Amino acid sequence: MKKDNKNVSSILLINDMAGYGKVSLSVMFPILSHMRYQTFNLPTALVSNTLDYGKFDILDTTEYMKNTIRVWDELGFTFDAICTGLIVSEEQAKIVSEYCALQKKERGTPIFVDPVMGDDGKLYNGVTEKTVSYMQKLCSVADVIVPNITEACFIAGVPYKEEYTDEDIDKMVKSMRDMGAKSVVITSCNLNGTMCTVVNEGDTDGWTRLDYVEIPVMFPGTGDIFSALVLGRYMRSGDLTGAVKMSMTNLEHIIAANVGNEDKYKGIPIEHYLDEVK
Repeated sequence: MKKDNKNVSSILLINDMAGYGKVSLSVMFPILSHMRYQTFNLPTALVSNTLDYGKFDILDTTEYMKNTIRVWDELGFTFDAICTGLIVSEEQAKIVSEYCALQKKERGTPIFVDPVMGDDGKLYNGVTEKTVSYMQKLCSVADVIVPNITEACFIAGVPYKEEYTDEDIDKMVKSMRDMGAKSVVITSCNLNGTMCTVVNEGDTDGWTRLDYVEIPVMFPGTGDIFSALVLGRYMRSGDLTGAVKMSMTNLEHIIAANVGNEDKYKGIPIEHYLDEVK
């Protein structure tokens, strides 16, 4: 997927937008814009605030998505890359998977998939096994898929565990590549007792582990920040492992700088750290 940045200038983000809190589109936009990409969006939902507060309202935008795609097709709008994130229903999963497959077929558009479905061994509220099956279909057109370890288990159909072996990772990577994914990045993985990110890149099922020391704090939106950093750098260089490694270092510094924040449910004010994004 290596292309000169002059040829990869526009990115479509398919994700949700929160009114209160720095997650999803509200953190991805500043990062990718700072990296000189034209960034467009197709919101899957409007969310009152980050879900961590326990009370929230969500406006499902499925009809808007269908109408928008129709209008864009009539106007001939195209994008140099597509990145998918949170999808809130089975119908949306079908719409997104079909749209990405068509763009891939007609234009060879690179597809970057962050299959936001769950964490800690569980699917998020509203995510069903049917949604998982559509995420598996997205694997067939994905240039890069970036699940956390829980999502990787659901997509690959393997049991979730607290700790994994090399053989477990082999199975997950092979499963997603067999579905069609060209490269796989698995985050938040406890591999043989050490936290790491797993990167599979290229034409083989082999993978590299990138270890890190986990900072004991939780912020919503850190996965979205990571995805945007990796996407922007990978589209620019074609070096996935290098993009992941640099993005992990950035994210570690940004999280450490915000450990003392009183209201962590707001997420991280990414605009304050764009100077670290090169």
